[in-house]
Amino acid sequence: MAHLGSAMATHAKWVFGVWVIVLIALGAVAPSVFSSLAGAGWQANGSESVQVRQLAEEHFGGNSSAAVQVVVHSDTLRVSDAPMRQTVAEATAIFASDPRFGEIIAPQPGMSISPDGHTGIMIAGANAGTDDMVKAVDELKDELTALSGDGIEVYPTGSSALWSDFNKANHDAMIKAEMLSWPVTLAIMVLAFGSLVAAGLPLLLTVAGLVASAGGLVLLNEVTPISVWAMNFAMMFALALGIDYALFIVARFRDALSKNADRRAAVAETMDTAGKAIVLSGITVLVSLSAVLLVPAPAVRTMAVGIMLAVFFVLAASMTLLPAVLAKLGGKVNAGALPFAKRQQHRSPKFEAWGNLLNNHPWPFAIGALLVLVALALPVLGLKVAMPSIEVVPEEAPVRQGYELVQSQMGEGAPGMLQIITPAADADATAAAAARTEGITMVTPPQSAMDGADYVMLQAIPDVDPSDEKMGTILSQLRADLPDSALVGGAPAENLDLQQALDDYLPVIVGVILVLGFLLLLVALQAPLIALIGTLVSLLSTAAAFGVAKLIFQDGVGASLLGFEPQGFLDGWGPVFFFAMIFAIAMDYTVFLLSTAKEHYETSGDPDVAHIMGLAHSGRVILAAAAVMVAVFFTFALSEPLPPKEMGIILGVAVLLDALLVRLILLPVVLSLTGHAAWWSPAWLRKVLPSITFSHG
Repeated sequence: MAHLGSAMATHAKWVFGVWVIVLIALGAVAPSVFSSLAGAGWQANGSESVQVRQLAEEHFGGNSSAAVQVVVHSDTLRVSDAPMRQTVAEATAIFASDPRFGEIIAPQPGMSISPDGHTGIMIAGANAGTDDMVKAVDELKDELTALSGDGIEVYPTGSSALWSDFNKANHDAMIKAEMLSWPVTLAIMVLAFGSLVAAGLPLLLTVAGLVASAGGLVLLNEVTPISVWAMNFAMMFALALGIDYALFIVARFRDALSKNADRRAAVAETMDTAGKAIVLSGITVLVSLSAVLLVPAPAVRTMAVGIMLAVFFVLAASMTLLPAVLAKLGGKVNAGALPFAKRQQHRSPKFEAWGNLLNNHPWPFAIGALLVLVALALPVLGLKVAMPSIEVVPEEAPVRQGYELVQSQMGEGAPGMLQIITPAADADATAAAAARTEGITMVTPPQSAMDGADYVMLQAIPDVDPSDEKMGTILSQLRADLPDSALVGGAPAENLDLQQALDDYLPVIVGVILVLGFLLLLVALQAPLIALIGTLVSLLSTAAAFGVAKLIFQDGVGASLLGFEPQGFLDGWGPVFFFAMIFAIAMDYTVFLLSTAKEHYETSGDPDVAHIMGLAHSGRVILAAAAVMVAVFFTFALSEPLPPKEMGIILGVAVLLDALLVRLILLPVVLSLTGHAAWWSPAWLRKVLPSITFSHG
């Protein structure tokens, strides 16, 4: 790492040139990132419901869960009246001109017309993949809603329309939150560094990472569909981790420069110490997120890919661009210094005093921190998860208005019809079994395949809202009651199958992340005990964050203050994805603290000096980095849509608890109590592991 730092400092012009080329090339396509990325992918690949959708698209004119439903309603007119028929014809013409739509099914009595005749549902079949169908709705929904008028209301609804409105609402909220977080971040940076130039460097790093990852995602989308959520998460993580890494490196560079005016030597020392910690931290983050790729859901996988791409570019910029910039700046890194900063040292006397206090009185602090974390974690035992309900989109969104209209006119379960596909020979037996299933209010007559295939489709209407917890029981019972040849799908079934896949993979992902996190810490620190403890204590802040999430989003504690209506559960992808993200961030701080402590243990051989000086030299950086992350994440809590609010609060609480209670109290206390044992390593292990040291020279 010292050689790398020297090379970047020596060849700074070449480094700048390469980065300019990279940023121009990727930046040219970056602006199209939100319009080109995919909008769907929320499915469990290989599940029964996905099989049903594929069969429906192949044999039933695209009348699948991805089909677009258009609700046409009038308080005074019936669907059979001329003005309503004309509106349906105009909507049909819009769909007919677009090759992404298949068979168009007009409202039919007894099936898709309300009992009073004032509401009808026309269906435009899906003749393209789910992502293309969401884009089709993006492009056509304004034209469809513009058909409203003269007492007639027109609302596009269905799964594709839901994801269209859902993605737009969340995208707008994420952009707004990012804009709010930038000035707050800059203010914290100025306070942390005491210098305007030094404070600007983390933002430079972040912008480089953001532009490169946005362009990279656009190019990657040409190979395989990437969820639009990937960029949202990439933006957030590029900002948070970019600032973390730059903080650690810039702080160390300023310290090295104060002892040696040679810029190149200062950069080499910085990379030999802080640089190693950053590389190990970045690898830990990438490994933690890679475990999410095990989930067989395209949207979940590509969200992880988006963050990993952002982390990769931020890490690359930290290892190349930032050292080159620091070498060019030299002493000018302190330009624009605030008055208090002239007395600021890398070794913080306040954190050194804090380390001494923990060392002298470890048990009261350890017990206090543990009690708080355990108390906050206990509610997690009652946590419920489910896929998002219609309430996650704004009330004024056309898809929600159409959804609620269908419910009021045709029953609670009407927007969530289950689709059953079975061989024609089993049609009667399937229809009879479905009609007898508890929770099913109506079963439509079998519909023959449009291409002459030996299949029929039936629609089964449940008696509860698709997001009701009883829906899972109804689906399970229906599948159990039907002949073995029958398959059950539809939008509610796809959500439930995805939820089941997420639940099934959660223990696997947690296990993989913990094992890989431990192994990486073991390689970095060469000490099995502290590597194990450093890994396990990360579970405390994670459990506490989910406990708080249960109280807020399931039980509704503080919901009125935060401005949302609780769904009674946490969104289903939360545990898998947030666990990986929280663990990655927690290990980030763990590496910062323990690598600094290890550096002092290597030079002094005294475990007390190690953890006290570890805090003295990394405490301010950890606190500042945590403050930035909390500020970034909590700005998302101000958004109106529920998913960004969940994400902001859960991640913000996790970082707050992890930094204050785990990294700045529990972990130093553990180092104090374990003494030399924390850094002990058997001889055979030292022979197996690569030799990594953190002391310079």
